[in-house]
Amino acid sequence: MGKRKKTGLYITIMSIIILLGTLGWFLNGIFEGEKPGIKVELLPEFISDSTTFTMITNDNKSGLKHLKIVLEQEGRKINLFEKRFPFQGLINCDGFHSFEKELSINPSKLNLAQGGVELNIYVWDYSKRRGGDGNRTLFRHKMVVDTIPPAVRAVSRRHYINLGGTGLVIYQTSSDTVESGLFVNDNYFPGILNDQDSKQGLHVCFFAVPYNTKPNPDIYLWAKDRAGNYSKATFYYNIRRKRFPTDTINVSDTFLKRVLPYFSNYSFDPGASDINKFLQINRNVRAENNLVLFNLRTKTAPVQIWKGKWLRLGNAANMAGFGDRRQYVYHGKMVDKEIHLGIDLASFTNADVQAANNGRVIFTGSLGIYGQTVVLDHGQGLASVYSHLSEIRVKPDQEVSKGEIIGRTGKTGLAAGDHLHFGIMVNGVPVNPIEWWDSHWIQDNIIIKQAVLK
Repeated sequence: MGKRKKTGLYITIMSIIILLGTLGWFLNGIFEGEKPGIKVELLPEFISDSTTFTMITNDNKSGLKHLKIVLEQEGRKINLFEKRFPFQGLINCDGFHSFEKELSINPSKLNLAQGGVELNIYVWDYSKRRGGDGNRTLFRHKMVVDTIPPAVRAVSRRHYINLGGTGLVIYQTSSDTVESGLFVNDNYFPGILNDQDSKQGLHVCFFAVPYNTKPNPDIYLWAKDRAGNYSKATFYYNIRRKRFPTDTINVSDTFLKRVLPYFSNYSFDPGASDINKFLQINRNVRAENNLVLFNLRTKTAPVQIWKGKWLRLGNAANMAGFGDRRQYVYHGKMVDKEIHLGIDLASFTNADVQAANNGRVIFTGSLGIYGQTVVLDHGQGLASVYSHLSEIRVKPDQEVSKGEIIGRTGKTGLAAGDHLHFGIMVNGVPVNPIEWWDSHWIQDNIIIKQAVLK
């Protein structure tokens, strides 16, 4: 065979191979078996109001042909969206290979009934499989339409609260409630279900009316269900106003020389004088310490641990009261103002400090201006604070009984002399401890209300 004929045959064979390869590529493209992909973002389990979600579909091979989004409920079909994509270019090379759509489901506008509903998303591609219908992907998502808010109402009566004091409300919610509590303006106090196995839905909620609450606060019960619906309910209450005294504290250079070494691990402004260091401690460190105490509210037990009248440091005199408006004077000039959020009790030096009531230790250690401190949880959001201690005798998570020695008084932190700073918090908010030392107040404001739980 001549050289020219061999070359011609070679070209012919190569042409056939290329043709067959092209044909195979073409047939494989139009008969491909890969299904379109569907991704849906922000789809909820419950629908209570207009709900928006994003749907993304793609097909990298033959391309998108048909998209249909349908909502189905009790045999009723609602067509939310439908789109047909044009075939463009050889085997749809220039067609749509991805598509994104944001959709909303509004129960009211769509006249959806309460209960189950199913979202179905169908996507077909341009493959010639399935008799030319193409590959199909079906995405299904079941949801529950719930636009009815939960019920909440107060059960207890006689809600008389002192400014800076503690209140208790017993309230009832419907069975669909998943979270509830009480608001005093922007302060939220979570309620605690009295009995997990009971169907009565009775909740216990201790709350505080902070010392700085202005007249006519917005106080109401609040409940939320799984769908995000929420209800508010008011109830009768009366807040007794109170004037907190003003106390002047003279800051001497001798006092500064004694207390500043306790704060040697804090970073002060370069070149700051002793009084400026004190002011930084009294303002910034105080705020940091109060935040630590506030955050301990998450460690409370769901059941009541305390019982009966709370104990006061024995043989002690009140040196400073709750809510005192302290004015700090240095060399005859007022340099700062702060609020005292506990009661200072002075007995003899290094006096034994008893647990005011049954509880569990949730904090021990050094706490800035408060010095060596112990905090006890008494359940249902109540906690007691013992500060300026010279010695701590308990450990975290230790259970203590009323009257058990937990430490000794001292003058650690920002204390001018040996004493105990005693405080009580309700869900992290400081309240006046005097109420809890009064058996009549506990009987009239707590125990009588708790009778409805039995």
